[in-house]
Amino acid sequence: MINVYSDGRIETEFYPDGLLGSHDEIFRAVQEGSVEMGVYAPYVDLVPGGMLNWMNWTVSTFDEAGIAYVAPDGILYQVMDEAWKEVGFKLFWSSYFGPYGLANKVRPLIKPDDMKDLKMRVSASLGFVMTMENMGEGTGLTLQTIPWADLYNALERGVVDMCWSLWPSLVEERHMEVVKYYTDLGFGWDAANVCMNRELWDSLPGDLQEAIWRAAAMAELRDAEAHRRVNLAYKKQIMDAGVEIYYPTPAEKAVWREKANMPAIWEELATPWLDEHYPGQNMTQKILDELDQIRETVGG
Repeated sequence: MINVYSDGRIETEFYPDGLLGSHDEIFRAVQEGSVEMGVYAPYVDLVPGGMLNWMNWTVSTFDEAGIAYVAPDGILYQVMDEAWKEVGFKLFWSSYFGPYGLANKVRPLIKPDDMKDLKMRVSASLGFVMTMENMGEGTGLTLQTIPWADLYNALERGVVDMCWSLWPSLVEERHMEVVKYYTDLGFGWDAANVCMNRELWDSLPGDLQEAIWRAAAMAELRDAEAHRRVNLAYKKQIMDAGVEIYYPTPAEKAVWREKANMPAIWEELATPWLDEHYPGQNMTQKILDELDQIRETVGG
């Protein structure tokens, strides 16, 4: 689409499946300008403000994400563009894999107390770990850091009983074969970011910047709809595999959200960076208020 909208003045060549290197190698290549664009998970060791891309209990649905993440006015787009600017990138759009739920092999998870004495696989994603620690407080839930590649075997052998997961992961990683229950909690949202070298972006004339923006907007819409549709297909495959899916009511989700104590997690993980980059603006509260409004608007 960039080629079309720029009347052939910009040509793009896509290199899939790590042909240009690992995630971090491609990040460095775009940062130094030897590669022009890339798609990334904004891990905080690369992007100090990257935690704002996927703080828990921000958005839970494609409709909410379609407001919060979309340029130029989405509240999460605005703060993530600032985060990427800090490391020399321009953010264009986000590719959504969808909501995180909780999968397990023991019992349906309807309320936090249902995690009693379960063993859960977690990664090193600090915000997710802190959220699960809070939601599991007092239940006897134990957390174990296990590499993603080892999760199937860990579930199959009973090393762990549960994990957080996405609809695609249940199918593509075959986790639906080794779990019995899935709660569509939507307590996290998975979004990768498509970015360009910022110096290159700033050097482009206005008409070419406009061409890239138009292509980015179209790509985001197309990508979001593709993921939404494939998630629907995956749900059917998961049910056909015998996994029992539970869809919590808004009131039930509210219990999980309250126990997560997200204000304290924001205060520890996000507020220091926000206060540095938006001094005197109380940006944490501004973001949370905007996300509450989005949730109310979509829910209404």
